[in-house]
Amino acid sequence: MIYHRDLTQGQLIGLIKRGEVTFGGSEKYKIYGLLTCKQGKRALKKWRVFFRDEAEALAAGYRPCGSCQYQKYRAWRTEHPKDR
Repeated sequence: MIYHRDLTQGQLIGLIKRGEVTFGGSEKYKIYGLLTCKQGKRALKKWRVFFRDEAEALAAGYRPCGSCQYQKYRAWRTEHPKDR
């Protein structure tokens, strides 16, 4: 997991271009999603985190975004009915 607050804009762009981060998330809400997600882009920099892949996000205890990862979110919700 990479914290946005620890990166400059140039470093972040480099990580994305090299494919070293493919998902973004919110540390506060423990949600991850696509880098293009409108909801994810609204997250404050102090809470934003980045992941190399989906497995890393899941291992860190994050859930799929209900907006850009709807099908994965529905499957997650079925497995975790009391986690809200």
